[in-house]
Amino acid sequence: MADSLMHGDENHYVVLETNQSEQLLTSEEMVVKLRDVLRRLPESELPSDLLSLPTVEARVKRLLDTVCEIDLGPGEFLQWYVVRLEK
Repeated sequence: MADSLMHGDENHYVVLETNQSEQLLTSEEMVVKLRDVLRRLPESELPSDLLSLPTVEARVKRLLDTVCEIDLGPGEFLQWYVVRLEK
């Protein structure tokens, strides 16, 4: 139940990134952002739990389901937090 509440189509993400202003992204935009980040990172820099997954899409899903940040190297970060906007 909690999973469907946290990752439904109406969710948004507050995104914090090195040297960037805070962003508010839709679920779809967050998936695109993480996909781009994972494609740019060398496999040797990926967390070990992601290396066992066969596709970028599976890796993005794992990140969204289990954590709220990814290490992008020394002094760099990407963090995201699920928010639900009131209608």
